[in-house]
Amino acid sequence: MAKSVVLLDCWPSMFGMRVRIALAEKGIDYEYREEDLRNKSPLLLKMNPVHKKVPVLIHDNKPVCESLIAVRYIDAVWKNKFPLLPSDPYQRAQAEFWADFVDKKIFDSGRKVWASKGEDQEAGKKEFVECLKVLEGELGDKPYFGGEAFGFVDIALVPFYSWFYAYETCGNFSIEAECPKLIAWAKRCMEKESVAKSLPDQHKVYDFVLMLKQKFGLD
Repeated sequence: MAKSVVLLDCWPSMFGMRVRIALAEKGIDYEYREEDLRNKSPLLLKMNPVHKKVPVLIHDNKPVCESLIAVRYIDAVWKNKFPLLPSDPYQRAQAEFWADFVDKKIFDSGRKVWASKGEDQEAGKKEFVECLKVLEGELGDKPYFGGEAFGFVDIALVPFYSWFYAYETCGNFSIEAECPKLIAWAKRCMEKESVAKSLPDQHKVYDFVLMLKQKFGLD
């Protein structure tokens, strides 16, 4: 590998987007390698033999797997830039809690919105919106989840914004109508170059979701 930092990723992965944002925030030059998850590369299988999933951050030929772990690693190694996690132990614990909440709730509930029909989809929409409202409550009137500065929880959540159009179109509802402050926060995040260049176009993601629905017989 020519560069000391390599990212094995797949463009629609909101988890990969987290690592892309963190690397951009720190100004780290890296090699991006797009993975075909239907035909995983020998390098991916070697670097993540346990889960065989992206993203995998490879630093000096050593792999770091799981997106939030990779973001924490980036923050710990490249300390010369603005920190992504608070130094205060309590504030750090709170950031970890909310990022964990995103991990445990948003992906699964969002998947229920686009990958189900009828009553199951309605239940998924209800669960998804409830989770977003909990996060909106935590955000409150702050610019970012950590306060004035963009940080760890923002990085954990904002990649899902690229999937919002797909969720809304598949589920026939408006996230902005339910959670206006959260959408305002997402648009604020999108003003940052690190976020804007790391998230794919929402319509491109929707086309990808339509392909998945067809593949799995969900259309």
